[in-house]
Amino acid sequence: MAKNTPTPASSSGSTAASLKEVKAMQRDRRRQLKADAKADRARKRSAGGPGIVTQLKQVYAVTREHEPRLLLWMGLAFGAALLVGLLIGLLLENWITWLLIALPFGVLAAVIVMNRLGEKAMYSRLEGQTGAAGATLSSLGRGWIVSEQPVAMNPKTQDLVYRAVGRPGVVLVTEGPVQRVGKLLSKEERAMERFLPGVPVHVVQTGRGEGQTPLHEVPKTLKALPKKLTAQEVAAVDKRLNALGAQRLPIPKGVDPMRARPDRRGLRGR
Repeated sequence: MAKNTPTPASSSGSTAASLKEVKAMQRDRRRQLKADAKADRARKRSAGGPGIVTQLKQVYAVTREHEPRLLLWMGLAFGAALLVGLLIGLLLENWITWLLIALPFGVLAAVIVMNRLGEKAMYSRLEGQTGAAGATLSSLGRGWIVSEQPVAMNPKTQDLVYRAVGRPGVVLVTEGPVQRVGKLLSKEERAMERFLPGVPVHVVQTGRGEGQTPLHEVPKTLKALPKKLTAQEVAAVDKRLNALGAQRLPIPKGVDPMRARPDRRGLRGR
């Protein structure tokens, strides 16, 4: 019997159908890849927190509550940048070009003014709150090692002493009236002199009273101290202080330091 062989017409038809199926699969694959990439970008944006514009809006809203004239100061900064650009343009007889160049600088000047006033607003909101000095030290940035918990405290008066280690040496930052926090401070200074001979020890007392440093000036004050130690010496000093802290009664993490009480039975021995 003769075998059934496909005719040329039927063979070409099946080939065209196969090509259509392949193209359809490729289109579906491309759509899926685009959808996956879009979902991945959305996931990264959500994981990375709010964008720059959202952050600027939040800073503006918070700063405006503390400084009602914020818009005026930002406008003055923007106008000053435009004025400088206009004057340069008039001198060079090309004021239009220089005015256009000054526009982004004006926006930058306005944002800088808002950030500076925003920092002051943040520190003003911290004033009077327990642990404000520690929160201020957290903004020091690279090159400084700051204790998460106060190194000394008085639960009755709520006076605190924080410690920061950097190139200038050891800095003790107090929180409380000068006269009242003096006892805690003296004890810490004696401990530093005994365990860290030759290491400079500085004192910064935060507050609005006489001899005290406002919170918003604390980071600038610490960074302006003369540098006496190398980066390796800073690490060695911190290691020595950690060893010293292990011998003291620790303040458990997550516990309000104002409510922490030493175990007196443990001190006497069970």
